[in-house]
Amino acid sequence: MKISIDLGGTNLRAAIVENGKILHMLSEPTLSSGSESEVMDRIIHMISALREQGKIEGIGIGVPSVVDNERGIVYNVVGIPSWQEVHLKDILEKETGLPVNIDNDCNCFALGVSAFGEAKGFRDAVCVTLGTGVGSGIIVDGRLYRGHNTGAGEIGSLPYLDKDYEYYCSSRFFVGKGTTGKAAADAAATGDSDALRIWNEFGAHMGNLVKLIMFAYDPGVIVFGGSISAAWALFDKPMLAGLSTFPYPASISRLTLRRTTLPNPGLLGASLL
Repeated sequence: MKISIDLGGTNLRAAIVENGKILHMLSEPTLSSGSESEVMDRIIHMISALREQGKIEGIGIGVPSVVDNERGIVYNVVGIPSWQEVHLKDILEKETGLPVNIDNDCNCFALGVSAFGEAKGFRDAVCVTLGTGVGSGIIVDGRLYRGHNTGAGEIGSLPYLDKDYEYYCSSRFFVGKGTTGKAAADAAATGDSDALRIWNEFGAHMGNLVKLIMFAYDPGVIVFGGSISAAWALFDKPMLAGLSTFPYPASISRLTLRRTTLPNPGLLGASLL
């Protein structure tokens, strides 16, 4: 059994995972406005509570940040201002006596869906999270590709139109329209024409994001997760329509697009670190 941790700017989740199954899970607010030590104390507290459930072999952690994967240092953690440079591996190994492995949270998502979810069986996959931002994990030839600074897959930061892909393909797009993703989805479900128009526009931007991924990685499958992906039925058609202008139609015909329904893929992926 391993302890898997998903450190987010809003919520901190930790679970005991064995053979791809979550046996016990805890969730608490992250205290993202707290000091470095206050956030760390909350993590240690949750680890201690989970260790009471049985013998633990190690700890895997997904963090929304640049990660020195070998030394286990996290930098500029998104949503936690006090975590600018945290030697997380050293701190937790000293505190717990257990081996600790750390990776970017999108990489953990990719590991989870490639081992247990919709990317299973594909040698090359791009696994995209759509939420407050846009991130992705890259699977190449069956293995996670991290890049030199564990920063591979930061497609949301690439310039697009007057801003970047993250602005047009995340919840920020809906905020820019004076609403939220959830409110727009609720309104679209009632047939609201303005909401449906917004989702069609969002789908067109998503089509351009898929084309970008195809140019850069040419994967066999692209798997989408995150809160915005729950509204898949509202943007999949305009997204697919946008792919008609891709210059290599044979590649599009061989591409698989999926939305994950795997519960807690990030936690499952962290257990594989």
